[in-house]
Amino acid sequence: MPTAIVTGAAQGIGRGVARRLLADGWQVLLADADADALADALDELGPVGAAGAAVGAVCDVADEAQVRTMVARALALGEGGIDGVVTSAGLADPGRTPLVDLPVERWQRVLDVNLTGTMLTVKHAVAGLRVQGGSVVTVASVRAHQSDPDTEAYAASKGGVVALTHALAISLAPEVRVNCISPGWIDTSATKARDRRDPSPLSEADHRQHPVGRAGVPADVAALAAWLLSAESAFMTGQELTTDGGMAVQLHYLD
Repeated sequence: MPTAIVTGAAQGIGRGVARRLLADGWQVLLADADADALADALDELGPVGAAGAAVGAVCDVADEAQVRTMVARALALGEGGIDGVVTSAGLADPGRTPLVDLPVERWQRVLDVNLTGTMLTVKHAVAGLRVQGGSVVTVASVRAHQSDPDTEAYAASKGGVVALTHALAISLAPEVRVNCISPGWIDTSATKARDRRDPSPLSEADHRQHPVGRAGVPADVAALAAWLLSAESAFMTGQELTTDGGMAVQLHYLD
């Protein structure tokens, strides 16, 4: 039975990826810094993994000691090997603070989690990945290439993830493949912890603006992650795959 680590697995895209892998028969270590949300995810996803197994680890991916402990637990689960890693842990900057008011501590925290956390997770998982000839999927964002105002920390961190992906792909070749998914607008409201879940905040206009007619959901990203972890994508490494419903290729003008 293949073994995977999914970081940021308690909610959002990470929870969707964990659900897909469990349904596909993987044993999955779900890592997240939010202990309450992680417990909720394990409660919900445990039955999904009838063929696989769900195990949790509270972990702040910006803390190397915690990452080391988390990966050691995954190695024990996989008897020394790790078949896949999905680095979905991430922080946004919801305050959209203007650059002149951006505290360096907030900037640093976003980079520590989104970029350094990705590096640390792969760093400590490499030995186990090499044993299995495993695959890594990093999670960046279309914001690596396009921006709204006042999102410098998030954009910089996700741009760094894209660059880190191709650097890792070359450094870890040929034993380990590393690819990146850059999601667009993903409605994660259905993957929030059940005691805090809110209805989807998206309007019909939000959906209609996408060429495919709707915004994304975590299952869209999860399907792509499952493929990148599989042998079917064996000739792919160092690539960034965008899943955004066609928004990046749509010409926009202000009315």
